[in-house]
Amino acid sequence: MNKKLALYPGTFDPITNGHFDVIERALRLFDEVIIAVAVSEEKKPMFSLQERIEMINRSIAHLKNVKVVGFDNLTVDLAKTHGASILIRGLRAVSDFEYELQLGYLNNSLDDTIETVYLMPKLKHAFISSSIVRNLLKFNGKTEHLVPREVQKLIGSM
Repeated sequence: MNKKLALYPGTFDPITNGHFDVIERALRLFDEVIIAVAVSEEKKPMFSLQERIEMINRSIAHLKNVKVVGFDNLTVDLAKTHGASILIRGLRAVSDFEYELQLGYLNNSLDDTIETVYLMPKLKHAFISSSIVRNLLKFNGKTEHLVPREVQKLIGSM
């Protein structure tokens, strides 16, 4: 039997409770989830690639069948390298839909074996984005209700 393997790509700068919720939902649908952390230099991340990978690894330590990789190539190429034909994307609001739909079509045009599955976080996490968390961090705002506990501990020690 072939494992159902999904790739969840993103910048995760930092990973939020919304991202984590999508990961947990994906694990109900797939045998294994690979969280792919993009270098994303054009976005000028607040946290280094290694810091973001560390945050995710600490957040998922209790989960089985999840691993984290960094990448700086096309998502479809990374998926092929890992034998994944499913991409996971999170949708928080209608405003995300148009961009995510275009991205899904683009990835499928690059490799027609790639399918994108869109998952929504629970409503209580729907407003959370990494950019909101970064803005709060710039002003020493409260973020512990927006990110996993392990991430908050790491951010507090940086």
